[in-house]
Amino acid sequence: MGAFGWPHLLIILAVILLLFGAAKLPALAKSLGQSARVFKGEMKAMKNEDASDATEPGAPTPTASVADTTVTARDTDPGQPPRSA
Repeated sequence: MGAFGWPHLLIILAVILLLFGAAKLPALAKSLGQSARVFKGEMKAMKNEDASDATEPGAPTPTASVADTTVTARDTDPGQPPRSA
């Protein structure tokens, strides 16, 4: 059957019950379910976004220009007075 059988799973379940307590298990299960639902929704949104990007061949792709990445002394030191042009 593999590394884990029914007796092993029952022991693991008993340890989980002892660690978390029976009162916290429903909240833990609800939190786990919500997290799985959010993850599934995000994955579906990413797949839809990728599919829509692939179907729009004329869509512009974002590119960075040299002017966008130029750093001046005024950008790095806010105490500097503005340069005159």
